[in-house]
Amino acid sequence: MTSEPGAGVSGTEGGRIRFGGSTPELIDSQGRTIIADAVVAKIAGIATREISGVYDVGGGTARVVGALRDRIPGARVNHGQGVAVEVGEKQAAIDIGIVAEYGVALHELAAGIRRNVIAAVENMTGLEVTEVNITVFDVVLFDENEPGAGDTKPGDTKPRVQ
Repeated sequence: MTSEPGAGVSGTEGGRIRFGGSTPELIDSQGRTIIADAVVAKIAGIATREISGVYDVGGGTARVVGALRDRIPGARVNHGQGVAVEVGEKQAAIDIGIVAEYGVALHELAAGIRRNVIAAVENMTGLEVTEVNITVFDVVLFDENEPGAGDTKPGDTKPRVQ
């Protein structure tokens, strides 16, 4: 190759080198770049989990399958769990299902998720994100008196009646 190291570098961001222009082309005269749906779903899933107030990603069935997978030794986390995407040549639409923590303003949580997912997907793939739809499937209430919450053990709780 005859290009110089660093050619096409537009700047650095947080210690990382950012390649390409501000609007990367996925289709040009030299070929085309195809980004699989699973890649976009994984990026969106990770970006969703970064937001404070998200307890889990996915609805009931996806979470059950994820819990079973977690019990298998050597199994890897599915970061795309609870995320459905449609990817075209230049655009992506994303649907995300979440379980939120109780006490979080759900509309603000959804807006934060939406901002983070759009930024992550657009910066990492060059695709324009046309929409991010968020469904809140459940709200988790953390009760310090529940078995399994905090430091209490199931055998340490007092009976309700004596």
